[in-house]
Amino acid sequence: MRKLIGILLICPMLFVAQAASADSFEDGVTAAKRGDYATALRLWRPLADRGGAEAQHNIGLMYNNGQGVPQDYAEAIKWYRLAANQGNAKAQLSLGSMYEKGQGIAKNDADAVKWFLLAANQGNAEAQHYLGWMYYNGQGVAQDYVEAAEWYRSAANQRNANAQYYLGLMYNNGQGVAQDYAEAVKWYRLAAFQGHAKAQFSLGSMHEKGQGVKQDYIEAASWYLLAANQGNAEAQRYLAGIYRGGRGVARDYAVAAKWYRLAANQGDAIAQNSLGWMYEKGQGVAQNHAEALKWYRLAANQGDADAQSNLGSMYVNGQGVSQDYVEAMKWIRLAANQGNAIAQSNLGMMYENGEGVAKDYVRAHMWYNLAASSFTGERGQKELEYRNALATRMTSAQISSAQEMAKTCRASNYKQCSEPESTQTATVTPSTSTRKSGS
Repeated sequence: MRKLIGILLICPMLFVAQAASADSFEDGVTAAKRGDYATALRLWRPLADRGGAEAQHNIGLMYNNGQGVPQDYAEAIKWYRLAANQGNAKAQLSLGSMYEKGQGIAKNDADAVKWFLLAANQGNAEAQHYLGWMYYNGQGVAQDYVEAAEWYRSAANQRNANAQYYLGLMYNNGQGVAQDYAEAVKWYRLAAFQGHAKAQFSLGSMHEKGQGVKQDYIEAASWYLLAANQGNAEAQRYLAGIYRGGRGVARDYAVAAKWYRLAANQGDAIAQNSLGWMYEKGQGVAQNHAEALKWYRLAANQGDADAQSNLGSMYVNGQGVSQDYVEAMKWIRLAANQGNAIAQSNLGMMYENGEGVAKDYVRAHMWYNLAASSFTGERGQKELEYRNALATRMTSAQISSAQEMAKTCRASNYKQCSEPESTQTATVTPSTSTRKSGS
């Protein structure tokens, strides 16, 4: 009987201790929310030392983020691991993230997957999203779009915006699921309404193209604007295109230039080329060839073929820079080897006229031929005329050689277009005008 009384006396004390621990933990949460991390740490540390998993995880977060303590990834991992080994899903997610990023520990995608899986199987939506990402990219596991889609779906159904966006992307591209634009729109919309900028941009794109929804430029512009105002460079560029083309809104070059500039300043190469074009033509900004050259060069150095072609043309025509055929040839060739039809045509012209390169009718014929086939519809007709006019000054052997070179060049995706130059003796009056790649 005495033992029973003792147990009865101890149990209420346990309840008091547990209640006190709970109060300490919540008081720590309250302190952390107001930015008083020192108080939070003081309240959580005793709980963590006694094995409290939530407190251990929160202390790990403090070391991870440098809140109230010096940032220390290794210390963060120590606390995460203590909590994760007790089955705390949030700690398992955090530990997996450290392995995936290689913070405080050697990067190990397989270990990241292990911890993500443990948390995901407890229903943690963020872990499910990360697990979807790992399967999508083949990190730590064999790439498996079907498995990725299932994990994204699990997280998306818990309103995880990132997972909703990526599930929409998979339906858009037909990866792991049957391509279904309407289903893509559904998931994009759910994420977009949560403020997900990429989803807002994607939803705008679906409306602009009429994929999964009725084509609606006004609706597209509204979604682009939401994403653009969050700093999404693609949305800024597409919104600029809407205003430049006057699709669903009044055409406004100044507004277009504003959005192109915002995207260009983030390093968006297409926007840089487009802004260069507007400076060259004086659309929405004062015409300024030097400024056009600057933006073309930034985009060209990122490998943008249109910008390379346009930069080359600036050197040919001496706009914003001293005329320099050799420098022009360098940039135009880079664009031509990426399949840019205008650059290919201009390269043909330069070989025909011996501008920046030894005159070579065979190569000129080859590039005119390639340009004609690179253009769609009737746009290549002019290049065929250039080629045919040039052919009247060539031997049948030269024409045959040019045709074979064009076949080899096209078949190699422009990797084998550097056969030895032929020699020419005909004199042709040089041209100082090239065409430009629009944006």
